[in-house]
Amino acid sequence: MEKEAKNKNGVTHEQGIGTVQIADDVIAVIVGIAATEVEGIAALGDNITNELMSKVGIKNLAKGVKVDIENGKVDVEVSLTVAYGYNIPATCAKVQEKIQNTVENMTGLKVGAVNVRITGVDM
Repeated sequence: MEKEAKNKNGVTHEQGIGTVQIADDVIAVIVGIAATEVEGIAALGDNITNELMSKVGIKNLAKGVKVDIENGKVDVEVSLTVAYGYNIPATCAKVQEKIQNTVENMTGLKVGAVNVRITGVDM
């Protein structure tokens, strides 16, 4: 028998022989990786922050990602920079589908909403 519960650190799956805990930060990293795998997405978050972070050699895959887990459903908000020349609505639809499929496959949680905010265009 499998049960799910939300706690302050993420979500816990209770299974027959023990529990599996998935932290919100882990889901945020999964979302970040999935989003950047879509062609036309230049970066997570805004471009200025990414430029500063990359100059010091830091790449934060959860930057610009907010995850909310409620009753076994994950709601995601992600801020992205799109590459110049790509159709923004079509690229965002691909991002939403990629995030939904990846989170559901890797965590077993259902995705309720994927909200995408475009914060810039990468030239």
